[in-house]
Amino acid sequence: MPTTLNIEQLIQLCISGNQSAQLEIYNRYYKAMYNTSVRIVKDSFEAEDIMQDSFLKAFTKLDTLKEASMFGAWLKRIVINKSIYHYNKNLKKNETSIDDVLYKVEDISTNNDSDFNYTNLKAQQVINTMRLLKDSYRIALTLNLIEGYDYEEISDIMNISNANSRTLISRAKESLRNKLQVTY
Repeated sequence: MPTTLNIEQLIQLCISGNQSAQLEIYNRYYKAMYNTSVRIVKDSFEAEDIMQDSFLKAFTKLDTLKEASMFGAWLKRIVINKSIYHYNKNLKKNETSIDDVLYKVEDISTNNDSDFNYTNLKAQQVINTMRLLKDSYRIALTLNLIEGYDYEEISDIMNISNANSRTLISRAKESLRNKLQVTY
């Protein structure tokens, strides 16, 4: 299967049952979808399962996709919805990941490389500090800052009002700023 086909062509091949086209779509999207899920559920194995389930759902529901060019955004919405569902389900079971209990920020002073990239360090500090935020703040900021969703989309995803979405993100940013000042 040549990788020069655009997404619309690949979707049509998938609808007609072409497994090579499904594999091509999977290869194009799996890393981004895994990263999206793992930022929400904070567990690599669970994120892997969610990603696989999301692709399966997407491939079985391709006929409901109105615009093939929107496949990536549609798939990401499936992944986010499944991730939040699994996260909430685990929360109800009172499961706590080892990350939450034994979270440790790497000692940044041990890196003596002359080509140390300060910008990457700052980005990593922000990501590490986001893990310290309460869950609703972490999820809202991940959706807003990393995934690029706006307030209205976040309110739909998190099943909260638009005003609550704005307030939640505002408070999450303030909490992140405060934790960054204390931590670093």
